[in-house]
Amino acid sequence: MKIAIYDPAMCCSSGVCGPSVDPKLSKLQETLRKIEQAGVTVERYNLSSEPRAFVDNTQVSELLRTDGPSVLPLTFVDDKILAKGSYPTLDKFVTILAEAGITFEQEAVKQPTTACG
Repeated sequence: MKIAIYDPAMCCSSGVCGPSVDPKLSKLQETLRKIEQAGVTVERYNLSSEPRAFVDNTQVSELLRTDGPSVLPLTFVDDKILAKGSYPTLDKFVTILAEAGITFEQEAVKQPTTACG
C-alpha cells in the first residue's frame, strides 16, 4: 500500500514549522509517522518545493487544471483519490488501512513535541 499526499505550497515539507504551527498539520504528520511505522509507504509532495511531482502525476495536474489550487491537498491511496481539498481524518486512515489488513496504534497518535518535521 502507498499513500501519496500532494500538499499546497507550504514553508517546509510537512507544514509543521514556523512560528505558528497548524495543529491539524501537526496531528497529520504524527499520524503519517505512525502509518509508516506500520509498514505503509507514505510520500508527500509540497507544491512550493516539488512542483514537478504535481505536473508528472496526470490525475493531480488535471484536477489542478479543472478545479484550481483549492483542490489541494490531495490524498491518494494506491493511485486512487481518498480525499481532495482537505486532509483525511484519522478515522478515514484507520478504515482504509483496516480494509487492507493493516493496523496501527491510533491511540498513540499525539501532537509531536518538535516544531519541524
